[in-house]
Amino acid sequence: MHYINAVGRRKTAVARVYVKAGTGAVEINGKTPEDFFGQENIYRNVTLPFEKTNTSGQFDVKVNVYGGGFKGQSEAIRLGISRALVKIDENHKPALKAEGFMTRDPRMVERKKPGQKKARKSFQFSKR
Repeated sequence: MHYINAVGRRKTAVARVYVKAGTGAVEINGKTPEDFFGQENIYRNVTLPFEKTNTSGQFDVKVNVYGGGFKGQSEAIRLGISRALVKIDENHKPALKAEGFMTRDPRMVERKKPGQKKARKSFQFSKR
């Protein structure tokens, strides 16, 4: 079977995900999720779509991810895997949608405005 590809995004992180039938191996930028992320609570995000659709150990996953931090990257990968699973079998969609895995989180960092210290914070006002 050939790879099914999908893209996941979160904040500034972009993950290109390739899923194919296999033994459940996950490779992120050439490393295992444990080596890439380090913290269990972050890399657990990556495997959640498989747990919710009862497909653990049935697919091999290769991921190229860049941009953002570990949290944003893990959520981008989660979205990419969810989209790929729906491409493979449309019956997975209700379970993934109920968990919120099919929704691209639109929240981004607000840009800094000119004449201000940060996006919303102003410089200190001095009356005299």
